[in-house]
Amino acid sequence: MDSGTTWQPPDGSWASSAANRKNMQAIRSRDTQPELVIRRLVHALGLRYRVAARPLPGLRRTADMVFRPAKVAVFIDGCYWHGCPEHYVPPKTNQGYWSEKVARNMSRDSDTNSQLADAGWTVLRFWEHEDPAACAAVITEAVDRLRNPPAGDSRAGFQEPPERSS
Repeated sequence: MDSGTTWQPPDGSWASSAANRKNMQAIRSRDTQPELVIRRLVHALGLRYRVAARPLPGLRRTADMVFRPAKVAVFIDGCYWHGCPEHYVPPKTNQGYWSEKVARNMSRDSDTNSQLADAGWTVLRFWEHEDPAACAAVITEAVDRLRNPPAGDSRAGFQEPPERSS
């Protein structure tokens, strides 16, 4: 682009500058560093899983890790994109758009949790800042207990992780 013209976003883009557009295009929706670390730890503990998979065929949402036989869906949520109560910082530019976007994400997360729970799934959500080893331990415990329940109760002995504050 020559220096005499002002930057115009492509049709349908809401980017406020070329730099913002480039930055937003670089943000990953899967295989983030927190996901990769937790996945490596869970894999090292002997569990196998699907990555970025839909837990339910009719649900247009993907979990970061899916353990189908045990019906466990794992989400590793980014602090900014999912409104972490400890680390979320409201945006300084385009506040209306981004604040509403994060609110929609939080609402969708809640709806996803409800739909999966109604279908008999266990939903595990972790913030990207949580200790990966602790997350891997919770995941492993949940999957092991749901795969190998005591006779007579498919969920006996499994304690749901504490409800996280949204």
